Amino acid sequence: MTETNEQTRSSDVPSAAVGVPAATEGQQERRGGGNRGGGGGGDRRGGGGGGRRGDNRRGQERDSEWQERVVQIRRVSKTVKGGKKMSFRAIVVVGNERGQVGVGVGKAGDVIGAVRKGVADGKKHLVKVPLTRTSSIPTDGRGVDGAASILMRPAAPGTGVIAGGSIRTVLELAGIKNVLAKRLGSKTPLNNARATIQALQSLRTHKETAKERGISLEQIYS
Repeated sequence: MTETNEQTRSSDVPSAAVGVPAATEGQQERRGGGNRGGGGGGDRRGGGGGGRRGDNRRGQERDSEWQERVVQIRRVSKTVKGGKKMSFRAIVVVGNERGQVGVGVGKAGDVIGAVRKGVADGKKHLVKVPLTRTSSIPTDGRGVDGAASILMRPAAPGTGVIAGGSIRTVLELAGIKNVLAKRLGSKTPLNNARATIQALQSLRTHKETAKERGISLEQIYS
Protein backbone atom coordinates (compact mmCIF):
# COMPACT_ATOMS: atom_id res chain seq x y z
CA MET A 1 0.00 0.00 0.00
CA THR A 2 2.83 2.34 0.75
CA GLU A 3 4.43 1.85 -2.63
CA THR A 4 1.10 2.46 -4.42
CA ASN A 5 0.53 5.74 -2.59
CA GLU A 6 4.04 6.92 -3.34
CA GLN A 7 3.57 6.14 -7.03
CA THR A 8 0.27 7.97 -7.07
CA ARG A 9 1.74 11.04 -5.46
CA SER A 10 4.74 11.10 -7.75
CA SER A 11 2.47 10.76 -10.79
CA ASP A 12 0.32 13.68 -9.61
CA VAL A 13 3.29 16.04 -9.42
CA PRO A 14 4.17 16.10 -13.16
CA SER A 15 0.57 16.81 -14.16
CA ALA A 16 0.51 19.87 -11.87
CA ALA A 17 3.90 20.97 -13.13
CA VAL A 18 2.74 20.60 -16.71
CA GLY A 19 -0.34 22.73 -16.05
CA VAL A 20 1.65 25.68 -14.72
CA PRO A 21 3.50 26.52 -17.95
CA ALA A 22 0.27 26.29 -19.90
CA ALA A 23 -1.37 28.88 -17.69
CA THR A 24 1.72 31.03 -17.87
CA GLU A 25 1.72 30.91 -21.66
CA GLY A 26 -1.94 31.91 -21.69
CA GLN A 27 -1.21 34.88 -19.44
CA GLN A 28 1.70 35.91 -21.62
CA GLU A 29 -0.50 35.75 -24.69
CA ARG A 30 -3.16 37.87 -23.01
CA ARG A 31 -0.55 40.39 -21.89
CA GLY A 32 0.92 40.45 -25.36
CA GLY A 33 -2.54 40.98 -26.83
CA GLY A 34 -3.11 43.87 -24.48
CA ASN A 35 0.11 45.46 -25.67
CA ARG A 36 -0.90 44.91 -29.30
CA GLY A 37 -4.28 46.42 -28.61
CA GLY A 38 -2.79 49.76 -27.58
CA GLY A 39 -0.70 49.13 -24.48
CA GLY A 40 -3.13 50.69 -22.00
CA GLY A 41 -1.32 49.30 -18.97
CA GLY A 42 2.06 50.45 -20.27
CA ASP A 43 0.72 53.97 -20.85
CA ARG A 44 -0.57 54.18 -17.31
CA ARG A 45 2.75 53.04 -15.91
CA GLY A 46 4.63 55.47 -18.10
CA GLY A 47 2.33 58.32 -17.06
CA GLY A 48 2.95 57.68 -13.38
CA GLY A 49 6.71 57.50 -13.86
CA GLY A 50 6.66 60.72 -15.88
CA GLY A 51 4.88 62.51 -13.02
CA ARG A 52 7.53 61.43 -10.55
CA ARG A 53 10.29 62.47 -12.93
CA GLY A 54 8.63 65.85 -13.36
CA ASP A 55 8.57 66.40 -9.58
CA ASN A 56 12.24 65.45 -9.36
CA ARG A 57 13.13 67.84 -12.16
CA ARG A 58 11.28 70.68 -10.45
CA GLY A 59 13.14 70.00 -7.23
CA GLN A 60 16.47 69.97 -9.08
CA GLU A 61 15.62 73.25 -10.81
CA ARG A 62 14.84 74.86 -7.46
CA ASP A 63 18.12 73.64 -6.03
CA SER A 64 20.05 74.74 -9.12
CA GLU A 65 18.82 78.32 -8.66
CA TRP A 66 20.87 78.67 -5.48
CA GLN A 67 24.63 78.91 -5.46
CA GLU A 68 26.75 78.06 -2.44
CA ARG A 69 30.24 79.26 -1.62
CA VAL A 70 32.28 78.30 1.40
CA VAL A 71 34.02 81.32 2.91
CA GLN A 72 35.93 79.60 5.69
CA ILE A 73 36.34 76.21 7.35
CA ARG A 74 38.00 76.10 10.76
CA ARG A 75 38.65 73.38 13.28
CA VAL A 76 37.23 74.39 16.64
CA SER A 77 37.11 72.72 20.04
CA LYS A 78 34.77 72.69 22.98
CA THR A 79 36.00 71.95 26.48
CA VAL A 80 33.92 69.27 28.17
CA LYS A 81 34.27 67.22 31.33
CA GLY A 82 36.36 64.50 29.69
CA GLY A 83 38.63 66.87 27.76
CA LYS A 84 38.14 68.67 24.44
CA LYS A 85 35.59 67.86 21.78
CA MET A 86 36.86 68.70 18.28
CA SER A 87 34.56 69.75 15.45
CA PHE A 88 34.52 71.83 12.24
CA ARG A 89 32.85 75.18 11.64
CA ALA A 90 31.91 76.27 8.11
CA ILE A 91 30.85 79.75 6.99
CA VAL A 92 28.71 79.47 3.85
CA VAL A 93 27.14 82.16 1.66
CA VAL A 94 23.97 81.20 -0.26
CA GLY A 95 22.43 83.30 -3.03
CA ASN A 96 20.54 83.15 -6.32
CA GLU A 97 22.24 86.18 -7.99
CA ARG A 98 18.81 87.81 -8.37
CA GLY A 99 18.54 89.85 -5.19
CA GLN A 100 18.48 87.19 -2.47
CA VAL A 101 21.46 86.25 -0.32
CA GLY A 102 22.13 84.83 3.13
CA VAL A 103 25.03 83.88 5.41
CA GLY A 104 24.96 80.65 7.42
CA VAL A 105 27.19 78.93 9.95
CA GLY A 106 27.30 75.18 10.54
CA LYS A 107 29.18 72.98 13.00
CA ALA A 108 29.63 69.22 12.78
CA GLY A 109 32.14 66.47 13.36
CA ASP A 110 33.02 66.35 9.64
CA VAL A 111 33.46 69.00 6.98
CA ILE A 112 30.61 67.81 4.75
CA GLY A 113 28.13 67.90 7.61
CA ALA A 114 29.27 71.37 8.63
CA VAL A 115 28.83 72.71 5.09
CA ARG A 116 25.39 71.12 4.80
CA LYS A 117 24.27 72.74 8.05
CA GLY A 118 25.72 76.07 6.93
CA VAL A 119 23.72 75.96 3.69
CA ALA A 120 20.52 75.18 5.57
CA ASP A 121 21.19 78.02 8.02
CA GLY A 122 21.91 80.46 5.19
CA LYS A 123 18.61 79.68 3.46
CA LYS A 124 16.79 80.41 6.72
CA HIS A 125 18.27 83.92 6.94
CA LEU A 126 17.84 85.24 3.40
CA VAL A 127 17.82 88.98 2.71
CA LYS A 128 16.17 90.66 -0.27
CA VAL A 129 18.40 93.23 -1.97
CA PRO A 130 17.01 96.02 -4.20
CA LEU A 131 18.92 96.10 -7.50
CA THR A 132 19.00 98.79 -10.17
CA ARG A 133 18.89 98.27 -13.92
CA THR A 134 22.69 98.35 -14.05
CA SER A 135 22.95 95.62 -11.36
CA SER A 136 24.08 98.07 -8.70
CA ILE A 137 22.71 99.32 -5.38
CA PRO A 138 20.35 102.34 -5.34
CA THR A 139 22.02 104.30 -2.51
CA ASP A 140 24.97 104.20 -0.15
CA GLY A 141 24.92 101.54 2.53
CA ARG A 142 26.75 100.95 5.76
CA GLY A 143 26.69 97.93 8.05
CA VAL A 144 28.26 97.15 11.41
CA ASP A 145 28.62 93.79 13.11
CA GLY A 146 30.88 93.57 16.14
CA ALA A 147 34.16 95.28 15.30
CA ALA A 148 33.58 95.01 11.53
CA SER A 149 32.28 98.00 9.58
CA ILE A 150 31.40 98.03 5.87
CA LEU A 151 30.82 100.98 3.53
CA MET A 152 29.22 100.49 0.10
CA ARG A 153 28.50 102.91 -2.72
CA PRO A 154 26.85 102.47 -6.14
CA ALA A 155 29.10 102.42 -9.21
CA ALA A 156 28.74 103.07 -12.94
CA PRO A 157 28.22 100.20 -15.40
CA GLY A 158 31.45 98.37 -16.15
CA THR A 159 33.06 99.09 -12.80
CA GLY A 160 32.69 95.58 -11.43
CA VAL A 161 32.69 94.46 -7.80
CA ILE A 162 35.43 96.40 -6.03
CA ALA A 163 35.66 94.44 -2.79
CA GLY A 164 37.58 91.58 -1.24
CA GLY A 165 37.23 88.62 1.07
CA SER A 166 33.81 87.57 2.29
CA ILE A 167 32.36 90.96 1.27
CA ARG A 168 32.97 90.19 -2.40
CA THR A 169 31.40 86.75 -2.07
CA VAL A 170 28.20 88.14 -0.54
CA LEU A 171 27.88 90.90 -3.14
CA GLU A 172 28.43 88.55 -6.09
CA LEU A 173 25.87 85.98 -4.91
CA ALA A 174 23.38 88.80 -4.33
CA GLY A 175 23.58 89.65 -8.04
CA ILE A 176 25.43 92.97 -7.68
CA LYS A 177 27.88 93.57 -10.55
CA ASN A 178 28.84 97.24 -10.10
CA VAL A 179 29.63 98.44 -6.59
CA LEU A 180 32.36 100.01 -4.48
CA ALA A 181 32.88 98.48 -1.03
CA LYS A 182 35.43 99.11 1.67
CA ARG A 183 36.17 97.30 4.92
CA LEU A 184 36.79 99.77 7.74
CA GLY A 185 37.14 97.53 10.79
CA SER A 186 37.94 93.95 11.72
CA LYS A 187 39.23 91.39 9.24
CA THR A 188 37.11 88.54 10.62
CA PRO A 189 35.31 86.88 7.66
CA LEU A 190 32.13 86.08 9.59
CA ASN A 191 31.72 89.61 10.99
CA ASN A 192 32.45 91.14 7.58
CA ALA A 193 29.88 88.89 5.89
CA ARG A 194 27.22 89.71 8.48
CA ALA A 195 28.03 93.42 8.27
CA THR A 196 27.57 93.23 4.50
CA ILE A 197 24.21 91.54 4.96
CA GLN A 198 23.18 94.30 7.37
CA ALA A 199 24.25 96.97 4.88
CA LEU A 200 22.29 95.32 2.07
CA GLN A 201 19.26 94.94 4.31
CA SER A 202 19.26 98.68 5.11
CA LEU A 203 19.09 99.73 1.43
CA ARG A 204 15.95 101.47 0.20
CA THR A 205 14.81 102.30 -3.30
CA HIS A 206 13.90 105.86 -4.28
CA LYS A 207 10.21 104.97 -4.39
CA GLU A 208 10.29 103.57 -0.87
CA THR A 209 12.15 106.64 0.39
CA ALA A 210 9.62 108.98 -1.23
CA LYS A 211 6.75 107.02 0.27
CA GLU A 212 8.28 107.11 3.76
CA ARG A 213 8.91 110.85 3.55
CA GLY A 214 5.50 111.58 2.04
CA ILE A 215 6.81 113.39 -1.04
CA SER A 216 6.77 112.73 -4.75
CA LEU A 217 9.50 110.92 -6.63
CA GLU A 218 10.31 114.04 -8.66
CA GLN A 219 11.15 115.98 -5.51
CA ILE A 220 13.81 113.43 -4.57
CA TYR A 221 15.62 113.76 -7.90
CA SER A 222 15.36 117.57 -7.87
